[in-house]
Amino acid sequence: MSDDKPRVVLTGAAGKLGRVVLRDLLDHDYRVLALDQVPPPGLVEGDDAQFVRIDLTDHGAVTEAVAGRTEERGGPFAGVVHLGAIPAPGLAPNGVTFRNNATATWNVFDAARAAGVRNVVWASSETVLGLPFEAAPPPYAPLDEEYRVRPESTYSLVKSLEEEMAQHFCRWEPSLTMTGLRFSNVMHVEDYARFPSFDHDPALRKWNLWGYVDARDGAQAVRLALQRRGPGVEVCIVANADTVMSRSSASLMAEVFPGVEVRRELGEHETLLSIDKARRVLGYEPRHSWRDHV
Repeated sequence: MSDDKPRVVLTGAAGKLGRVVLRDLLDHDYRVLALDQVPPPGLVEGDDAQFVRIDLTDHGAVTEAVAGRTEERGGPFAGVVHLGAIPAPGLAPNGVTFRNNATATWNVFDAARAAGVRNVVWASSETVLGLPFEAAPPPYAPLDEEYRVRPESTYSLVKSLEEEMAQHFCRWEPSLTMTGLRFSNVMHVEDYARFPSFDHDPALRKWNLWGYVDARDGAQAVRLALQRRGPGVEVCIVANADTVMSRSSASLMAEVFPGVEVRRELGEHETLLSIDKARRVLGYEPRHSWRDHV
């Protein structure tokens, strides 16, 4: 590994988003300690990456890894990116999801603080906005970060608690910079072939206001968050600039959520998960769209 490149810890490096984040960081001259339970696909000889198998609920193992004690000359790290988790509701019993995700995140936050790492980026979730919008409609559109979180699942509840944890970690350690990225539904290019099928029934994707994020744009947001300066916590919605639908965003809201306030005039396919804060705070600008591939 080249010592003149910044080195970061990446948990969940083999996941749907993590593998793309890993490649993006390597392509932008970072060295990466990749943590997961299985090796990330796509690593090749010569990559500035080290894979370490880990159980993120093991506090001692996480503390050692973030302190650089995976090799005799490991660390220090310029930042920690925490993506590792049971990635959605319904994949495990609720108690398992809570125990795994809450413990893993506390372990990572605590290990970063103990090791003196001052920049932590982690995956929050669009679900804290009140998804899925089946039982209760959104409070308004486009959604933003200005209203109190509304978790509707144990998975989302943990994400809400992670955001609260970050507030207190930064209160305890005022030099910390912590950025929570409320990722929308992560998609790869191969997922886009089915998007046109959503048009026949707008209710199919109303659960998240027809949002998505291309994994490459999600990786961009992670990298920009690692570059954020200034202490304290920021949470940002990270979605693509458009929806998954061919129909206009205004017509979708009028048909499916006629009683919900639309707070401004909408662009033709404008996302209903506002990315204005991510643009302002991170300099984020989506570069990809499913429309370029279908």
